[in-house]
Amino acid sequence: MKIAVMTDSTAYIPSELREQHHIHMVPLSVVFDDVSYREEIDLTTEEFYQKMKESDELPTTSQPAVGDIVAKLEELANDYDAVISIHLSARISGTHQAVESVGEMMKDDIKVYALDSELSALPQGLLALSAAEMAKQDYTPEEIMEHLTEMKDRIRAYFMVDDLTNLHRGGRLSNAQALIGSLLQIKPILHFVDGVIVPFEKIRTRKKAILRIQEMLEEDIKKDKVAKIVFIHGNDEQAALDLKEQIAKKHPDIESMIGYFGPVIGTHLGEKSLGISWYPKL
Repeated sequence: MKIAVMTDSTAYIPSELREQHHIHMVPLSVVFDDVSYREEIDLTTEEFYQKMKESDELPTTSQPAVGDIVAKLEELANDYDAVISIHLSARISGTHQAVESVGEMMKDDIKVYALDSELSALPQGLLALSAAEMAKQDYTPEEIMEHLTEMKDRIRAYFMVDDLTNLHRGGRLSNAQALIGSLLQIKPILHFVDGVIVPFEKIRTRKKAILRIQEMLEEDIKKDKVAKIVFIHGNDEQAALDLKEQIAKKHPDIESMIGYFGPVIGTHLGEKSLGISWYPKL
């Protein structure tokens, strides 16, 4: 059986890596002033953050158009028997459900195995990269899905926002919470619980928040539970590179990579957000 791997744009897998591993992608969109831009296609991440600075209103975000999903699956059906399709948390987007629905409609053309990653950004991308490796090794779709289900439950991902403004403008914080949090310089550490982004800890200052995430990473490294580390940034690559270098000096044998928060996720986390995620040994 020939198996394709697909994900959505919020996995933020660099295009060269997607091409190398033959990972297909359907884009989500951001909307500025009633103009819709498909991330990774119509709008680069750099252009998005510049637009954010120039815009008085927070952009809205939307899941892939059903027509785009149909077109992509029709294209894949020409060459593949099945597709493993990995998407951002179904609790924050209807993308997973849309792919499932289209897949059911097209089941006579191609068998669609849709996975709710319960994550986003490159932690979600790691699942797609793992699926692509397994597809090359002729695992069955059922075996790949079983592996991904185990893997997603063990990926740890923590994010820190530099400014509470976007969380407030996006309706995740009240005006009073945002004002008090800003005055106190609170830098909440966020993580996914059952597919929803929720606060993990409220930390005073950016430096302390980063150190707290590093502490949790070091705890898992001591337990020999870390196979790969991902450093993720919101238009602040140097901060991610600095963190990567710090960890690499202490743990040169652990593979690491840099990821980014693109337009859809960056809409909510904002510029200079920073995350560390680690991939477990299974």
